[in-house]
Amino acid sequence: MDYLRRIFDHTLSEYLEAFGAVLIEGPKWCGKTTTAEQQARSVLKMQNTDELEANMATAQTKPSILLRGDTPRLLDEWQVAPQLWDAVRSEVDERQDVGQFILTGSNTVDKTQIKHSGNGRIARLKMTTMSLWESLESNGCISLKELFNNPSGDIDGLQSSLSVDQLVFAACRGGWPASLSRKTDNAKLLVAKNYFTTVCESDIQNVDGVERSASLAKIMLRSYARNISTLAKKSGILADMNATSETLSPKTFDDYQNALQRLFVIQDIEAWNPAIRSKTAIRSGLKRAFADPSIAVAALGLSPDTLIRDMKTFGFIFENLCARDLKAYSYGIGGELNYYHDRYDLEADFVLHIEDGRYALIECKLGSQDIEEGAQHLLELRNLVRKHNANEPQVPLREPDLLIVLTGGKIAYTRPDGVKIIPIGCLKP
Repeated sequence: MDYLRRIFDHTLSEYLEAFGAVLIEGPKWCGKTTTAEQQARSVLKMQNTDELEANMATAQTKPSILLRGDTPRLLDEWQVAPQLWDAVRSEVDERQDVGQFILTGSNTVDKTQIKHSGNGRIARLKMTTMSLWESLESNGCISLKELFNNPSGDIDGLQSSLSVDQLVFAACRGGWPASLSRKTDNAKLLVAKNYFTTVCESDIQNVDGVERSASLAKIMLRSYARNISTLAKKSGILADMNATSETLSPKTFDDYQNALQRLFVIQDIEAWNPAIRSKTAIRSGLKRAFADPSIAVAALGLSPDTLIRDMKTFGFIFENLCARDLKAYSYGIGGELNYYHDRYDLEADFVLHIEDGRYALIECKLGSQDIEEGAQHLLELRNLVRKHNANEPQVPLREPDLLIVLTGGKIAYTRPDGVKIIPIGCLKP
């Protein structure tokens, strides 16, 4: 299968022109190595079984030897030998040049295993699984960047080519590059299922060598999946787990959660806390999310057929799909993704900020019957910002540059009140 271009390609190129080394982090199987290989001129694969023993011995005694090769040199799964981090930092200092190394890793390394943060030498980038645009399922007729640059641009009548059935299948299959090359639908779905199994039975122990229960990991991910796209507290998820397994202590829960975060499986979304209401009115917990919606589907043992018959459950899966795509798109335009929800139940599923201060308020509504509700949430939140600015003109907040309802529907349009209705199958960076 030919390489499908990633949004990340351009970002990586830019960072290689600015830093001596670039670390690419992200979930296993999201395409980090393949993407890095497109720009690397030499490659060291630390987990290559034929060379693993020799590489590990060299890393222990003289890691600089492993850094020899044409640049940019790719050090794939560098965390197998944490000594490489400080060796790269030292080599970058010695060479005094940019674009020397690319490091890829599927889990974070304990900070005690490295001597220097690498600040100023090694830049960190996060990579997502493939968005619908990268997997060629979104036609990309609406550009998020162009919307920011021209909020009044005409999108009326632009159409997604994705049916609801196709959208459900895409969420169940996930954005795993390997799944796109499989010939049958069943084979494509098996990739995400196998990812879930591998995380629970192998990766959660290999991440730091701590013995953990595969069955407990599966129970935790199922509980997380049942609370996907909500602000469920740790105590609620823990109670959910304890209802289906042996009593689990908060300390053990934290251990499993931290391991899954280090593997980039769990990727919760943080709150946006503007000073528009008293601090006691703002809910600042984490919105529960996975790196890819297919992880939730696999954890719950669901299929496209079951989700087609349960659109309420798919609504939560759909929001996680939107989060994944928006993260990928925001990385391409220098953005960050948050959510807003206060105790008065005023919400925006997502707040997408870009570096220059502009931002979009975004609601995700799968069906057309919920679009009005989503639009009203966005308009109320914009009005709240306006009221704040009227009452406190000395410390004004920027008004949202875009109000967007992302849908699973077909047709894009702008409402008379300015809210843009955009099918997720139309969007690109």
